[in-house]
Amino acid sequence: MSQPAFELHPQLAADTFVVGELPLSRLLLMNDARFPWCILVPRRQRLRDLHELDAADSGELFAEIRQLSLRLLALGDVDKLNVAALGNRVPQLHVHVIARRTTDAAWPDPVWGWGTAQPYPRIHAESWLDELRAGLELS
Repeated sequence: MSQPAFELHPQLAADTFVVGELPLSRLLLMNDARFPWCILVPRRQRLRDLHELDAADSGELFAEIRQLSLRLLALGDVDKLNVAALGNRVPQLHVHVIARRTTDAAWPDPVWGWGTAQPYPRIHAESWLDELRAGLELS
């Protein structure tokens, strides 16, 4: 019996740009220019929490979190990385990786629910997407 095709939750699709595909996850860029904020979504159906991943996928997801974290740090001007899998509003398993600065608008509070998202101007979004794709060797 084959697995159903991967479908991205509509809320994630509405709030993000697709950066590309990693071995396990679809990598997204949150459309909020206030914070360098990426989201990893494992391409597995009907998962909500991390413990539902099998051992191999769990290891791969951690490797992707690490790879993405190092890429965000390489972009510079990062004081702290926040990594979280909440899923309270979007029931599809996804992991936020957010590069924080002590000068950002929400510091030191969490970014969730803080102020109003500021969508990227298209040219800035394209630049971020290109930088992430190049650094992660995604086409």
